[in-house]
Amino acid sequence: MAVVPEARHYAPMPTLTLHGVPVHVNDTGGPGEPVVFCHGLLMSSLMFEAQTAALAPAYRCVSYDLPGHGQSGLPPGRAYSIEQAYDDSVALIEQMGLAPCHFVGLSMGGFVGMRIAARRPDLLRSLTLLETSSDAEPAANVPKYGRLALVARFLGPWAVVGPVQPILFGKTFLNDPAKGAERARWRARLAANRRGVVRSVLGVIERDGIAELLPGITTPTLVMVGDEDVATPPKHAEKIRALVPGARLVTIPGAGHSSSVEQPELVTTALLGFLAGIGAA
Repeated sequence: MAVVPEARHYAPMPTLTLHGVPVHVNDTGGPGEPVVFCHGLLMSSLMFEAQTAALAPAYRCVSYDLPGHGQSGLPPGRAYSIEQAYDDSVALIEQMGLAPCHFVGLSMGGFVGMRIAARRPDLLRSLTLLETSSDAEPAANVPKYGRLALVARFLGPWAVVGPVQPILFGKTFLNDPAKGAERARWRARLAANRRGVVRSVLGVIERDGIAELLPGITTPTLVMVGDEDVATPPKHAEKIRALVPGARLVTIPGAGHSSSVEQPELVTTALLGFLAGIGAA
């Protein structure tokens, strides 16, 4: 899928200061209902390029780099917790006057989205979750991710790109000859992460589960998951679907933990259909 030049989609890109940290924001502007995109760990707002391009004619699309990622500033402290990411995301929605918005969160962004829906439903019109989990990080993953964080801290994120790729992407994307250029772009982006991104890694692996809050969510919810996701396998999406009243589940074939990048057309089609249904309702 051709990537449309960013200048054709985005209004001038502001930097908001959220709790003392400069945060990079892409805003298409326009009168349409706002759709806010929150990316996954080690990634950036660029992982929603395709969806923003498709939605921009009808919606105001806002995507942002979480602190420590992309072009945003580094968060203070040893770890950037999911609770801090939640606070920053709530502040962004309020400062930009986006409520009630459609919130789209992938992985780490999904951890944030579930918390907003459970605690601040007044801010949301709908919730879309991709490749995420309502549980704490499985104990078996913590030592492995901790070692990767240690290597990234001392040598730099470039040193862990190899072992990280099979976590972030499925086998179809990693082995498809036609995806070679896209793989190269994401290898370069992952390698370009600053060492401070380790603070977010620690925040993710130390997060608390919130499954007990999901039955109280009243926001219309769409759950998507790649059928090749090894970081948060489909069983996690099925659990969210079962716990959130009225939630819908869509499985994305040939995608791993980054379906918006790996199968952008399928994700965009599902998202557009869901948003259209919310509008009709």
